[in-house]
Amino acid sequence: MTAFCLGLLSACSEPPKPENTLKKYVGYWEKQDYKNMYKLLDSKSKEEISEKDFVKRYEAIYSGIEVSKLEVDIKKQKKKEEEESENVSLPYTVKMETLGGPIEYSHDMKMNLEKKDDSEKWGIQWNTSHIFPEMKKGDRISASTISPKRGQILDNEGKPLAINGVAAEIIIVPDKLPQDKAKTLTPLSKLLGMTTEEIQKQLDQPWVKPNQAVPIKKVSADDAKLKDIIALDGVDYQKKLTRLYPLKEAAAHLTGYIAPISAEDLEKLEGKGYSSQDWIGKAGLEQVYEEQLRGTSGGLIKILDSKGEEKLILAQKEVQNGTDVKTTINSRVQLSIYNQMKADVGTASAIHPKTGDVLALVNSPSYDPNQFTLGLTKSLRQKWADDPKQPMLNRFKYVYAPGSTLKPLTAAIGLENGTLNPNAEMKVSGKTWQKDKKAWGSYKVTRVTDVPSVNLEKALIYSDNIYFAQAALKLGEDKFTEGLKRFGFGEEIPISFPFTASSVGKGGMSEGQLADSGFGQGQVQMSALHVAMSYTPFLNEGNLLAPRLDQAKEESIWKENVISPETAKLVSGDLVQVVANKNGTAHKDAFMKDLPLAGKTGTAELKAAGEDKGKELGWFVGYNTQNPSLLVSMMIEDVEERNGSHYVTPKVKNVFKEVLK
Repeated sequence: MTAFCLGLLSACSEPPKPENTLKKYVGYWEKQDYKNMYKLLDSKSKEEISEKDFVKRYEAIYSGIEVSKLEVDIKKQKKKEEEESENVSLPYTVKMETLGGPIEYSHDMKMNLEKKDDSEKWGIQWNTSHIFPEMKKGDRISASTISPKRGQILDNEGKPLAINGVAAEIIIVPDKLPQDKAKTLTPLSKLLGMTTEEIQKQLDQPWVKPNQAVPIKKVSADDAKLKDIIALDGVDYQKKLTRLYPLKEAAAHLTGYIAPISAEDLEKLEGKGYSSQDWIGKAGLEQVYEEQLRGTSGGLIKILDSKGEEKLILAQKEVQNGTDVKTTINSRVQLSIYNQMKADVGTASAIHPKTGDVLALVNSPSYDPNQFTLGLTKSLRQKWADDPKQPMLNRFKYVYAPGSTLKPLTAAIGLENGTLNPNAEMKVSGKTWQKDKKAWGSYKVTRVTDVPSVNLEKALIYSDNIYFAQAALKLGEDKFTEGLKRFGFGEEIPISFPFTASSVGKGGMSEGQLADSGFGQGQVQMSALHVAMSYTPFLNEGNLLAPRLDQAKEESIWKENVISPETAKLVSGDLVQVVANKNGTAHKDAFMKDLPLAGKTGTAELKAAGEDKGKELGWFVGYNTQNPSLLVSMMIEDVEERNGSHYVTPKVKNVFKEVLK
């Protein structure tokens, strides 16, 4: 029993090991837990630096150089005889990532065995060299970031969609303001679209001095109001490099914009080289091509001596500027379409029907993306948020009922399945029809024109809902939906921009829903871009082209042989007659002898349950038939009191006249 107790006493009084203390210190170090690091310092080190200064210094340096991925590796003890000594030196290696690139160094940690009463503990003999070995007392760290030049976004002719330009930054020098500040601030607030309170808040910042220029807001360098702004007492401007969007509202939802990075963005993008000072693509192409456009920041970390002179470069990373994105967008087409529909609510897409190049993606109403880089005021942000027309909503990426623009697809699917004879005449009397009164109840399919006998060509010319309802019913739900899947329904459009996939219900359609879907109502939903792309098989021997937005990518086919070349030729010929034939729904609004178009009108009615009438979407899809080079798909909302699709068709015609004539 005595021997056992002696053994236990020996185990309990085993002297502390320096390696254990160093392991604890390193563990806190890697977690950047500076308070607990300080607790492990020896008494002499604590006399040299207080806990507050220790923590403050590490925090200032490590945050200033943006330390991440910190790893500290303890090496084996160099000298065996030091194990019995009261002073040891243990080697270690440090690795870290910084704004200047990786830093790696080796150093020795000197430790001292301290005795107090009956206890012993090892303490770290800390000095400035433990921050970096080359540092001495009185030295400090200098860190600077070199921001990369963001790549430009260009159209297919090299014209700018997003550029690094120069803006006029409006400044106020407080002591140059008139005694009655309102004489300057009131007119300035109106000219800048700000409140006087917002301007005063800028002037009341704690760093502001009477003779110091205070930035208020940036405006475009060619702003017509600039002359009046700088005529005010105490107001001037200075040139400022700024991201600019030359097409303004016409391409806002396409280009998107950049804005200061948020805390949420920083967390999500941790490890990708972003800092709290960065600007980042927040929407549109700026966001889609962020990785390519942003480039990589350069960085320089130096040790400065007590006089502020450079002593040593610790790390240096060269800046890598962003890469330009050359798109397939054509500024003339984009502007032309926007100008036609800017007073309306809607969306449009334009493509080259023989290549799949996306020439325009338009949204209306819109906003000026320059306001985000020039300085978006709270009042303007609130105005956009309160607008019932939702100018910030990107409509072109969402889906809508395509109305009669779907009828060419229904026809093609019927022809391919052998359920539709293009020459067979459908005989119906009146403007309404139902398959089965008992099963359908009060529901009837309605058409605009009472034509007693129609074949496929006439059905497209007159846009006969009854004909295409019957065509869908003859196909049946399975063949109809499978046919639409061949046109890309249920799939994401193969393009870098995020579009909602087109859809055709979730199965189990009633006969009435299937009939409605045959003429683009019911359960069919499509984006304007997909509507445009779905017409490409009619011009490319049955192949559905893939949309191309980036010139760096090759032109490609999304789906081969969606329909046969014979079906494509037949349907495209009928689409010519929709415009060329005097009875065609698009003849009056789109026919041009010297610039012949083909296409299809469409009106989709959106009725809530129990309503007799609802809001209407007006559509027109058109393309030039001689050497086809432009296909436009346009949708405008709320056309029920504006003659339906006949409100839209002339707008598309005007685009062709502006762009191709």
